[in-house]
Amino acid sequence: MKEIKYLVIILIVGFVLYSCRKIVQLPAAPHIEYTSFTIFDTTDILGNNSKGGKLRFSFEDGDGDLGLNSPSEGATDSTNLFLTLYRKKAGTMVLVTGLDPLLPYAAYRIPYMERLGQNKILKGTISVTFIYQSYSPGDSIRYDFYIKDRALNESNVVSTNEIIPSVNKTYK
Repeated sequence: MKEIKYLVIILIVGFVLYSCRKIVQLPAAPHIEYTSFTIFDTTDILGNNSKGGKLRFSFEDGDGDLGLNSPSEGATDSTNLFLTLYRKKAGTMVLVTGLDPLLPYAAYRIPYMERLGQNKILKGTISVTFIYQSYSPGDSIRYDFYIKDRALNESNVVSTNEIIPSVNKTYK
């Protein structure tokens, strides 16, 4: 009987010590890291042969306010993933400032996420797919990108590797 009593006391002390551990804290601004960009053959919604690109990146958000409400819920901002295109010209990556067939035209929205409980930290991986209708075999591009959370905190800016849209490959 004494052994059970000691075992119960040890278990209670163990649970109390475990529940008192410090909650990990991260900054309120999100942080992102580039994972990969994959070029692949695909078909667009009209049945045309196209190239697809899939951007993958990981994220951490310390206060857990990443993602936007759906537009029907009165959201004031419609974009929270921002991309900038660079094209290689004469051996140097140059910012594309006008219309370009390799520039993503859509406004990208990370869906609403919320974590319940004391620890609000969000961590995960996001994938975004692009469809390329027009490209040349000699094209070489790069994207810079960042995200914003609901408090309008901006993440760090991250760059992809140099990408050749005409070549099926995963760039890491």
